[in-house]
Amino acid sequence: MDKIRDRGTKKWTAMMLPEHVELLRGWLAEDHYVERPAYEEWELELLQDEIQLAEASKSIVHIQTWKEGVVTSYQGKIIELNIESRQIILQDPFSIERLKVDDIIKVQSIT
Repeated sequence: MDKIRDRGTKKWTAMMLPEHVELLRGWLAEDHYVERPAYEEWELELLQDEIQLAEASKSIVHIQTWKEGVVTSYQGKIIELNIESRQIILQDPFSIERLKVDDIIKVQSIT
């Protein structure tokens, strides 16, 4: 008897229509969505105090921001607090980041 010559996984690649790929990506994005933490007024004041203390002492901080369901971490020194634009300018060894104050969910001093 002759051996069966199969195409293996190649036969399944035609099943992945662009619509399927788009739905799978959306489904994956939903799995990684993080809800924005709801803070009380006193917790927001603690965040503000920690930011001001880190800026005054020029210490290295770890900051987490939330935007559209994604939490991003940054680390560096706060070199400027811009009250008018509501931004923090954070300098790390490789770049300078501009973070919106409204997106910050956690601040922790490292040194």
